[in-house]
Amino acid sequence: MVKMNVLNDCLRSIVNAERQGRKQVLIRPTSKLVLCKDTVYIGEFEIVDDHRSGKIVVELLGRINKCGVISPRYDVTLGEFERWANNILPARQFGCVVLTTNVGILTHEEARQRHIGGKILGFFY
Repeated sequence: MVKMNVLNDCLRSIVNAERQGRKQVLIRPTSKLVLCKDTVYIGEFEIVDDHRSGKIVVELLGRINKCGVISPRYDVTLGEFERWANNILPARQFGCVVLTTNVGILTHEEARQRHIGGKILGFFY
C-alpha cells in the first residue's frame, strides 16, 4: 500500500507519542523535522540506517500540543502571513507555520524576515 502523505503520517505519530507520554518515537525520514528541532519543540534525532529509506528516532520534549499538514498546499505571499498565522495558530508568538520556499523549508517568521513567500506545508505548536 502506498503512503499518500508521508509528512502527515510523521506528524501524526509524533503527536500520538506525545499524548501517550513517550520519550522517543521512531518515524520515517522527513526534512521538515529540522524546523521542529530548531524551534525547540523536539529534541535531538538520530538517523537509523536500515539499508532502505532509513528511519529516524526522535527525542520528544513534551512541548508539542498539536501539529498537522495543510492540504492542499496554498500559496502564501508576504502580506498573507499574518492572516494564515491567525487562522492556524492559537495565539501570537506561539507555534510555527511551516512553508516551502525557493530557499528551502522555513518557518513563517524566517520567511517574513527574508521577505519571501511560498507554499504552506503545515503547522505545529
